[in-house]
Parts: sequence; C-alpha cells; structure tokens
Amino acid sequence: MESTNPYQIGLDKNAANYVALTPITFLERSAFVYPKRLSVIHGDTKYTWQETFTRCRRLASALAKRGVGEGDTVALMLANTPPMFEAHFGVPMVGAVMNTLNTRLDPEAIAFMLDHGAAKVLITDREFSGIVEKALTLIKGPRPLVVDVDDPLAPPGKLLGEIEYEKFIADGDPEYVWQNPSDEWNAIALNYTSGTTGDPKGVVYHHRGAYLNAVSNIVSWGMPQHSVYLWTLPMFHCNGWCFPWTMAANTGVNVCLRRVDPVLIFSMIRDHGVTHFCGAPIVHGMLINAPEEARAGIKHQVSALIAGAAPPAAIIEGMERLGFNLTHVYGLTETYGPASVCAKHPEWERLPIEMRAERNGRQGVRYHMQEGITVLDPQTMQPVPWDGETMGEIMFRGNLVMKGYLKNPKATAESFQGGWFHTGDLAVVHSDGYVKIKDRSKDVIISGGENISSLEVEEALYRHPAVIAAAVVAMPDVKWGEVPCAFVELKDGANPTEQEVIEHCRAHLARYKVPKKIVFGALPKTSTGKIQKFVLRQQMKSAAAIE
Repeated sequence: MESTNPYQIGLDKNAANYVALTPITFLERSAFVYPKRLSVIHGDTKYTWQETFTRCRRLASALAKRGVGEGDTVALMLANTPPMFEAHFGVPMVGAVMNTLNTRLDPEAIAFMLDHGAAKVLITDREFSGIVEKALTLIKGPRPLVVDVDDPLAPPGKLLGEIEYEKFIADGDPEYVWQNPSDEWNAIALNYTSGTTGDPKGVVYHHRGAYLNAVSNIVSWGMPQHSVYLWTLPMFHCNGWCFPWTMAANTGVNVCLRRVDPVLIFSMIRDHGVTHFCGAPIVHGMLINAPEEARAGIKHQVSALIAGAAPPAAIIEGMERLGFNLTHVYGLTETYGPASVCAKHPEWERLPIEMRAERNGRQGVRYHMQEGITVLDPQTMQPVPWDGETMGEIMFRGNLVMKGYLKNPKATAESFQGGWFHTGDLAVVHSDGYVKIKDRSKDVIISGGENISSLEVEEALYRHPAVIAAAVVAMPDVKWGEVPCAFVELKDGANPTEQEVIEHCRAHLARYKVPKKIVFGALPKTSTGKIQKFVLRQQMKSAAAIE
C-alpha cells in the first residue's frame, strides 16, 4: 500500500541532500580550512594538516596500486607514530578496513588475527619484528604484503618487508581522488577483543559510528578547537577511542608517544603545551607517583580522560590534587571505546574531595551520540530500580555499537539479545540515573553465599599509602567456597607486611570482604595498562599456586 503521508512522497534521499557519514571528511576539512596548522609532532618530525592529508592520499593511492580495495583488510602493527595516524584515513580512503593489532600480543595471536581478518597488507614497525617474523611463519593463508616503518625513534629491530613505508607512499599519487563510502554502514575498522578464553573475537566498526564517536568525544569532553593531544593511549586500542578522527575534527595537534613513561609525559606536557590526554587508571597512578621534580613546571590546565577499568576514587583524588581536570568515561571495544560519561554538575565542586571523587568515579550517562545505556536484569530484561543497590547488567543501544563480530554470527546474536548490546558488566543505578559499575560478572566473588565486589575491595586497597596498583580475585576455600585474594603492587621503597595491609582493609570493609591473602609483586597488565585479572584467576585455580 502506497503511503499517503505527504512527508514521504517526492522527498527521497539524493546526491544533493544525503552523503554517507565518514570521519575522512574531518581530515579533508582541516586541510582545507587550516592547511598550515600543525597536525602531528613526533620527535623532531612535524607535519601540517595539509601535509598529513597529502600523505594519507599517497598511502591510499599506493594501496590501490597494489590491488587493495573495498572489503580488503590492512593490518597495522604500529606504535603511536605518524604512519599509524595516517592509516586511520588512508586505508578507508580506498574502501579497505584497518585492523590495528595489539603490539603486546604473542606471535600465535597475531597469526590468528592475520588469518581471520585475511590481511592483504601488513604495515609493521621494526620494534615488533621479532613477534611479526614468527607470526608470518604461523599463518595458514597467503602472506600479506609487508611494509616496514623504519622509525628513527624505535628500538633496534629487523626490516621484514618488501618495501619501507616512506618509499611505499612516495609511489602514491598526492592528488589521489578518494570517494565517500557507498554506505556509511560499510566497515572502517576491525578490532580484536582480548581473547582471555578461546580465540579473540573480531569487532567490526562502521564509518557512521566512527564519525559520531569522534564528535561525541569533543562534545562530551568539552574540547576547545585546536587542542593539543598527547598519545598516552595506544592507537591500536579501539582505534585510540576514535581520537585520530576526533583530532582531525578538532584540527588539533597530535603529539606522538611510543611508550608510557611518567617523566617523559610530564616533559611533553611542558614542552608542547599538551591540553588533553587519555589513559587507564594505572597510567594516571604512574603520574601521581612520579618524582616531584618531574611534575614541576606545568602552569596550564590539563584535561584527562580516564577509562579502561573502573577507576578507584583514590586515583581520581590524586589526579585532582595534581591539578588535572579528570573526566571519567566508560565503554568497550564493542562500543568504539567511550560510550558513556560521568557528566559533571557544578554543585559537585562544593563537595569535599573524597565525595567529589566518588561522584566522578561513576560510569554515568550515555555519550552524546549514543542512543541508550541502561541496567537490566539479564534474565527478565527489565530495568533495575534506581536505588543504588540492585545489580543488573549494563547494556547499550545505538550508533556507537559495533556492527557485530566478524565471521561469528552466533556470538553476534548472543550479544544483541533483546535488542540491546550485553556488556557483561554488573552495575547499579543511583537515584539521579547515573550508572555505577560494581563488577564484571566473572569477577564477583561468592563467599558463603554472599556476593563480594572485587572493585569495592580494590577501592579499600588503593587507599593504603603504599599501594600503587591492586587486583582482587577469588581464591578457593574449603569452608566458604571462595574468599578474596589481593594481588598488590607497591610504590618504590614501600614495604608493608601482609598483616598491615589486611588490617588496613578491616578498617574500611565488612569482615567477610577482607582479603584472606595478600600477594606482593608486579601485576600483569595489557598494553593500555589494564590489569589482566584472567592471569591472576588462573593462578587461583589452585590455592597452592600462591603459597
């Protein structure tokens, strides 16, 4: 039956009134409006936005000459360098999909991703040649064309490829005519989940989501135009939370950083006038505990996003005391990185710092370009009461949710059950509608029938003056089934006893929540500084593992 609605007759989409959204247009605009403004700083290397646009077009042209096109995958094993930034535009300019690889993974995992994503080209940094060389011997499919990035700031390593990156793009056309995607739903990026059990899943992003989250970052963070952004966050992690595209929309400056070092970070903040950076709680903890002389001399306001793990209030307090303006965001690989923000209220500024830190530590409300965040009972799919006590599962809905898992329709269908994306994170909703994570479903400790939030125990541990990092997992117990066990990383020079730490916890927690065992030592972490609890859980399969 034909519609009689006058607003649906003769008002179709056409080339004049509809263009598919893609973040590539941010780069094109910045190069046109502000061609001479700095875009990238890497050591002594500096590029303007016009130069970056030209380099991206050369990259796209070079890829096209080698048969790369729509639906092909270009894998990237790169540090935070200009080529990594350029790939976020040059690869999708030819309709291809970029697969940013975690540089701390083992060769077996890299080989799996190259095969699963069917990478046609691999652009790799010489620093990672040992891993990549082994991975290339393990792949089952055709060997991709390997392009080497010979970064002068990289540690020693071999060149493995057929051509070096600068020679590769020099062969490209600086006037290459790129096209918008035929559909904004087309894939732009492939990101693999951590794969703590079984093979990792390939999360697929579309152009529309990348475009919208790039804008969401600016609006939700209140970023002024021409911000100076320090790359403390790996660009391979959720495409750097979409910040390569954000910084193109912002026409800001990207200050590249190959490794996270607190002394170097403070130096770059001073030298380049850095205004913004992102990081997991462990990165912020490193800054809090940096030598006092390293922290001196910063006279301008610096804003930081914190995410990657639920931040302890002590970290938020510590960053505030340093003078940093900290904003908490939350999301997953499947939501393009940040998809919710703890939006601040002016009246919070009048609260004592401890209460303010508690408010700012919540996961908050939906990002501007995300349509929904809720906490539901996963069995009934009904919302939990806004009482700050009843736990449910955080779920997302909207344009900042992945297309799905590559070649895995079963996992895709399971994750989208009931019309929401299921995160696996357990949370409560406070009376003001702000969400607060209580734990990952797999991290809840059930002791004598009582649920213990590992995050609550970790909060108490972080308040001990000697603790720089902490993780709590379940330890088998004959009587209670499970009891909390704390793995603790200490500040340099600190030497508390196990009993001292336990007594500290008793002053802040109900007795049954207090860790029964404290294990001192360095904690296993991901490349983004997130503590790898699955490694600690594996140790806990037998209580004897830590004796």
